[in-house]
Amino acid sequence: MGNPNRDQEYLGKLQDYYGNYRSLPSYAVIGEMLGMASKSAVSALVKRLILAGYVEMTPDKRLAPTNRFFERELADFNVPAGLPAAANDAMSESLTLDEYLIAKPSSTIMVRVRGDSMMEAGIYDGDIAIVERRPAANIGDIVVAIVDNEYTLKELAKDKQGFVLLPHNAAYSPIRPEESLEIYGVMVGLVRKYR
Repeated sequence: MGNPNRDQEYLGKLQDYYGNYRSLPSYAVIGEMLGMASKSAVSALVKRLILAGYVEMTPDKRLAPTNRFFERELADFNVPAGLPAAANDAMSESLTLDEYLIAKPSSTIMVRVRGDSMMEAGIYDGDIAIVERRPAANIGDIVVAIVDNEYTLKELAKDKQGFVLLPHNAAYSPIRPEESLEIYGVMVGLVRKYR
């Protein structure tokens, strides 16, 4: 029989499989992958994972991940960017990136950043901006705006002449609309992948 004490390890292997193939393996492949010779061991593991809320059975009897399947451990310590902190491996919480970054899934899109006009705000070429689509923004928000029919990511500001979009790079000038300025959405998060 599978070892319930190893369920986190088994779950990790299923998460890695899903990361590679965007689907969960069949019972036979689970058994092969995890070194379980009997179908009953695989079946018992799947039942435990269903009870724990990591996977569910679809109407056509396939295994599917739940939201909890995508949770990742969140360390119970913050990492100072200055002096080192005492180390421990304690994990106390978990979250999914969607849950953390996306409050309104139906109106949220991801936008790939191109160029270096926002680098002094910590937004770099290749980053993925998480943008909540809405027609209005507050002064100081980082927005995706449509200025004279072109998209741009800048800080929304206002002065005596009206609305202006501010870059965060001294090499670029503020943008004033010649004809039109429309707010497409407000940046609510940022994702950067390190290689």
